Amino acid sequence: MSTSPPFRDRHNERDALDQLLTSVRATRSQVLVVRGEAGVGKSALLDHLERSATGFRVARAAGHEYEMELTYAGLHQLCAPLLERRERLPAPQRDALAAAFGLSAAPAPDRFVVGLGALGLLSAVTAEKPLLWVVDDAQWLDRASALTLAFVAHRVLAEPVALVFAVREPSHVPELTGLPELLVEGLGDSDSRALLDAVLPGRLDELVRDRIVAESRGNPLALLELPQSLTPTELAGGFGVLDASPLANRIEQSFLRRLDSLPAGTRQLLLTAAADPVGDAALLWRAAGRLGLGADALAPAQAAGLIDVRGRVRFRHPLVRSAVYGTATLPEREQAHRALAEATDPDVDPDRRAWHRAHATTTPDESIAAELEASAGRAAQRGGIAATAAFLERAAELTPDPVRRGRRALTAARATFEAGAPDAADKLLAVAGLCPLDDLQRALLVRLRAQIAFALRRGSDAPPLLLDAAERLAPLDGGLAREAYLEALGAAIFAGRLNERAGPREVAAAARRGPAAVEPPRPIDLLLDGLATRYADGYVAGVAPLRRALHAFGPDAGGDPGEMMRWFWLPWLVAGDLWDDTMWHDVATRATQLGRDAGALNLLPLALGNRAAVHLHAGEFAAAESLAEEAIAITDATGNAPVRFSSLLLSAWRGSEDEALKYANWGLEHVLARGEGRGIGGHGYATAVLFNGLGRYEDALVSARTAAGYDDLGLCGFALVELVEAAVRCGALDEASAALRRLEERTTAAGTDWARGVQAWCTALVSEGAAAESCYREAIARLTSRHVAIHRARAHLLYGEWLRRENRRADAREQLRTAHDRFSRTGAEAFAERARRELLATGGAAGRRTVDARNLLTPQEGQIARLAREGLSNPEIGAQLFISPRTVQYHLGKVFTKLEITSRGQLGRLPESRLRAV
Repeated sequence: MSTSPPFRDRHNERDALDQLLTSVRATRSQVLVVRGEAGVGKSALLDHLERSATGFRVARAAGHEYEMELTYAGLHQLCAPLLERRERLPAPQRDALAAAFGLSAAPAPDRFVVGLGALGLLSAVTAEKPLLWVVDDAQWLDRASALTLAFVAHRVLAEPVALVFAVREPSHVPELTGLPELLVEGLGDSDSRALLDAVLPGRLDELVRDRIVAESRGNPLALLELPQSLTPTELAGGFGVLDASPLANRIEQSFLRRLDSLPAGTRQLLLTAAADPVGDAALLWRAAGRLGLGADALAPAQAAGLIDVRGRVRFRHPLVRSAVYGTATLPEREQAHRALAEATDPDVDPDRRAWHRAHATTTPDESIAAELEASAGRAAQRGGIAATAAFLERAAELTPDPVRRGRRALTAARATFEAGAPDAADKLLAVAGLCPLDDLQRALLVRLRAQIAFALRRGSDAPPLLLDAAERLAPLDGGLAREAYLEALGAAIFAGRLNERAGPREVAAAARRGPAAVEPPRPIDLLLDGLATRYADGYVAGVAPLRRALHAFGPDAGGDPGEMMRWFWLPWLVAGDLWDDTMWHDVATRATQLGRDAGALNLLPLALGNRAAVHLHAGEFAAAESLAEEAIAITDATGNAPVRFSSLLLSAWRGSEDEALKYANWGLEHVLARGEGRGIGGHGYATAVLFNGLGRYEDALVSARTAAGYDDLGLCGFALVELVEAAVRCGALDEASAALRRLEERTTAAGTDWARGVQAWCTALVSEGAAAESCYREAIARLTSRHVAIHRARAHLLYGEWLRRENRRADAREQLRTAHDRFSRTGAEAFAERARRELLATGGAAGRRTVDARNLLTPQEGQIARLAREGLSNPEIGAQLFISPRTVQYHLGKVFTKLEITSRGQLGRLPESRLRAV
């Protein structure tokens, strides 16, 4: 293959890459996305980077357009040379990598655990020497690899490693969005002309040169390839007119013109190579033999600089591959795939053989469809959800029997939906719907279509669809029907006040008419019955059955972890609705731990958000912030829906008005667009807390009215508390009393100390004299659980404010100092400021915080310090926080410096307050 001409320009780009290597040599990890259009020179810059990486271990991969459906294909290219280090990894990560790469028949690994394994491999290798990972053509990575590499890119910090991706446009690989970028643009006019002169030493008309330079926009590959499509006459006289098609297409056309001059056998060999995404030279030659092609067919393509088959098949440029394959006729492609299928060993690589066989025909063929279905099963075992869906989709297309085709299309739709492609799944459901399905399959089709609607919008259209699915399933499979009723009820809870057709009451009534639970009932059966009672018969009637359901989901019940992970968000909302702070804490804690242990990619961020809310109410703002940031980091790395309500609530309790309103307005805009009415209640409650803390009671009253205007599960009771205080401060005593009556109905039935405590201070707010003081004292006495510490601080504040108004200044100062100290230590600055102002009015003064903010720990540093204090090792901390052990050590070094200590043992002798974050 011909060598590229020397670099023209690119001084800034090369300097940036050289500086990247310098930083990594200084043990500072670097991540970079090299962005630019096709042919602009990204690959040449990556070559320069590799040549400059002396002393590095280098692994390079390239995405291939025809490998995008092969799960972990790109990651395997990078990790394969490092797999000898796999035995050093923790067992879950080691096993996940083995399953992902087909080294074992273990169950499907979660992508999150695979990501941890890749991060562990990286960390193990960099203990010996710096590592450079280079990924070219990242826009053609399979999705699992892209997600995993993005996960790793967001977590390298203290390792001497560089991750460099080359991609055409960020939109092509959304997983890489937000990473540092190096934009590679076209060459300047002078360098473009010099490059043309280097490859065209003969006569070139100045007008032609100017046109080529202008139309190529300085794209080096275009400058090299486009002139070769013009005749000497055209070059000399300018009679050849370049078309106005996109540059990538024009470059492809340039390659195609070169292909047209090749012998038919050579073109057939190139097509066969293009049809194989692996680049296996031995496989290519076996396929070529079946086509009657020999080594002489390769020579013209090599002479033209289009392909290299030394060891591995490599095209000069990905556009060569796409040009060859994209312009071949369908019979030509089928012939190439047929030869590759015949050349593939069915025992060694049955899945790729089935894939080629499937693309070698358009005629329905049950034997091929059955092979694809078997391949889908193996892909599912390896965790390849996207590959599973692709195999099943093609199997359905090639199935001659309409009954089998319907079953396979329905299964393919389920797999495609789980792979994160709801629109494609909906199209497969349309195929299944045209086939003869039995009643159960038809009901499952309706259910999946409803689940897709819920996943896409979480809005008001999903509940009636899920309810319809449940009622179709009811006479066919009682267990599945009850699951669908619970899904419908959960969707109705999300849709909330924006749901006009199938609200929680309507779904609850339908569920009670549906099939009863079998004995013994599953936890989800108890949950469905409890929620149905709550919405059909009212809050008070629902307390007892919902308590039984909560117990079934509790840590001592020994329930199915998978069931817990799927449904935990509902019992967590129920626990908050019942003011059960112990179960509220336990459900969130267990769900988070299960999510970490299983690497549950889709559900862990929600569990972290729930756990963050628990820490917030416990007055542990640093831990809450760390968990909230972790949830956001995971969703950023995986591309899943963001989990930001805990961040909004944290900002509200802190009194950070600008930040809280930014989160609130962003969230409200999105929930209204989706029809997610529950978000309106969440927005109202959070902003009511914010404005009550800031003392802006009229604004708080407006927000609290909105939040309390609808019975959102796990929100309405909290909103009523804010409504009582805001109404009292605004002089709306009748409204405050009405809100208190609604609250008392709930808190009395719940009967917990948390419920009785907030009821007591709300009663005090609308009372006078000894009755008010008795209620304030009761609130403080009841709110002793560590899970509700922020509410105890608020009770002290309200009592102190009342005492000041009663002109009992000495007593008021005691309560207000306690409130100020507790709010200040947790970071609830607005409520702390309220306490400070009241203290000044009593003639007292608030203590000042004397710790230098520069010596305070960041949220992640604080969390690492607490885990180290509990005795966890660096690998154990890294596994829990999804970072590498080296990154843990990096943060601990900063912790030791800030805390002025030198060892982990000294952490245990420090007060808890020293480990709090900024």
